[in-house]
Amino acid sequence: MEYGARNKISAKVKSIKKGDVMALVKYKVIKPSEMASVLTTESVEDLDLKVGDEVQLIIKAVHVLPAKP
Repeated sequence: MEYGARNKISAKVKSIKKGDVMALVKYKVIKPSEMASVLTTESVEDLDLKVGDEVQLIIKAVHVLPAKP
């Protein structure tokens, strides 16, 4: 099955908390994954980003979609 989301991170289900309508599912990431971001050149310069710099990636996502392989 094809999915619209492109960034995929392997994970194991850690816990499930069910409510009447919604359920909270927590995951443990299994293996590291490569991620990418698109930002303005001005932002790259303001942050003084260089290859090899250590940074924190702050992920802002609308959905996390679990899929069984």
